[in-house]
Parts: sequence; structure tokens; C-alpha cells
Amino acid sequence: MAKVTFDKDLCKGCGLCVTACPKKIVALSSDLNKRGYHPAEVKEQDKCIGCAFCATMCPDCVITVEK
Repeated sequence: MAKVTFDKDLCKGCGLCVTACPKKIVALSSDLNKRGYHPAEVKEQDKCIGCAFCATMCPDCVITVEK
């Protein structure tokens, strides 16, 4: 099973990963990070297919995908 992790403190909440996810399991959190942004997070980790589209789209390289 694939695992996606986000460095929530560095995420600026741009939402590019949200639109890139083919399974629509990435969303912006309602919580704020240390920088005052709503960071992205995976809502249903078990549905992740490990495509890494989210990590490819991230301009700040805060996403790690493990297969």
C-alpha cells in the first residue's frame, strides 16, 4: 500500500496537489500551520495508489510518496 506524507509546516496551501490527485483524496486542512496556511492532507490514506502526481505538482517539495 502506498503512503503519502506532507511536511505540514512548510506547505503553503496552494492546492495544486488537490487538483492533481486522480482519487480525490487530498484536501486542504481546516487547521492552520505555523506559517498561517491551511496545509494539504490525505483524507483516506488507504485509497492512495502511489501515483505521486501530488508530489510532482508540489512547487515546494513538501510531499513524500512511499510505495
